Amino acid sequence: MAQTPQQRAANARFAKETQTKMGKPASALKRKENLKSPISKGWIVLLAFVLCGGVIFEVLRLFF
Repeated sequence: MAQTPQQRAANARFAKETQTKMGKPASALKRKENLKSPISKGWIVLLAFVLCGGVIFEVLRLFF
């Protein structure tokens, strides 16, 4: 089965990237880092409670 022009271009890009990586140490290669949120989940929950807690307490006060 013949390659399509898109496949040919993708293969050429992959070959070029692979060729540039050859011979370099593992530390020199760029790796994708897992992005972490700068704020922990606990602080996000606390912030949401502070922002929305007043509304929740006001609604409870109206009914009870």
